[in-house]
Amino acid sequence: MQLVVARIGRAHGIKGEVTVEVRTDEPELRLGPGAVLATEPAATGPLTIETGRVHSGRLLLRFEGVGDRTAAEALRNTLLIAEVDPDELPEEEDEFYDHQLIDLDVVLADGTEIGRIAEISHLPSQDLFIVERPDGSEVMIPFVEEIVTEIDLEEQRAVITPPPGLIDESEAVIASSRDEETGDAASGDAAEAPKGDA
Repeated sequence: MQLVVARIGRAHGIKGEVTVEVRTDEPELRLGPGAVLATEPAATGPLTIETGRVHSGRLLLRFEGVGDRTAAEALRNTLLIAEVDPDELPEEEDEFYDHQLIDLDVVLADGTEIGRIAEISHLPSQDLFIVERPDGSEVMIPFVEEIVTEIDLEEQRAVITPPPGLIDESEAVIASSRDEETGDAASGDAAEAPKGDA
């Protein structure tokens, strides 16, 4: 099975290094020196990692045969793809590979359907589930323990307990005014606001 593990960004310096946007929880395993990666577009690769280092919080890689800034810049936006055994599991019990999470049903604790995980966005601070709703809209769910309370691979579902306003924006208005002394008036205004823009 092939997994996207990184996307090449800008060239760094003049010796062929590039910045990469890491898309794996195991960069030391997937993006270490000697790793041979397929690419998208395929004509760009395969690429073999020669060196890797962290600079100002970003991973920099240099590939064999890429020796200057011009060659490095030509790789920009290339996806790096690793071959992974589909039965392989992450070392930590509470970690998951993207391919295990894509297409899981997202439900509330009471079973209410929210949608399905269409994509996972790996941000520097946290990962986000991009969840496609039944109506075709999307909602972003932070993949943190406080919100995603259970991942059940057998049942193919992710159980969430979202804070007010994460799924339904109208809840955020009501929740924010609930504790105010003039809460009744504020809640009344919110209740009369037209719904459907969320």
